Amino acid sequence: MEEDTELQRLYETYFDDVYHYLLYFTNSKSEAEDLTQDTFIKVFKTYKKFQQKSTIKTWIFSIARHVAIDHYRKKKMLSLVPNLLSNLGKSRDGLPDEHIEKLGNWEILHHALLKVKPDFRNVIILRGLKEFSVKETADILNWKESKVKVDYHRALKELKKIVKQSNESGVILGEEGYR
Repeated sequence: MEEDTELQRLYETYFDDVYHYLLYFTNSKSEAEDLTQDTFIKVFKTYKKFQQKSTIKTWIFSIARHVAIDHYRKKKMLSLVPNLLSNLGKSRDGLPDEHIEKLGNWEILHHALLKVKPDFRNVIILRGLKEFSVKETADILNWKESKVKVDYHRALKELKKIVKQSNESGVILGEEGYR
């Protein structure tokens, strides 16, 4: 009961500040509201783990910052899907390809991922889709953090290249050509 009262106090004390921070960060009221809610959900879930190495306000704003960054990482990764559609969605004569219209965005992304080499696929999935940090990804893959950063950049570039080549050759991403 005492913890619930403390969490309620934290929410009432810092809600407006966190909301305004995220509003400035996103320039969108609806995104700021969603991210503020996500921030306080994380605060409530991890409150018992707060080690008081900083002030409570600093800790809450650190969570808000990470929530915003994660949101934009996810948004950036999902922006690849429309790029895949726009690159693939035209036949050689420039007209929409009916086959592409039948595929869902995730299916297109999945097929493109299957064409990149496995190390690139791993880093795209962990960093871009699962939203692991550079450090977490490095730990999982047993790589250095610098390798994660470089390979993630190269993997996204390769993914776009595969989509472009598939479009130019008139071959829709499919099961052929796995690496």
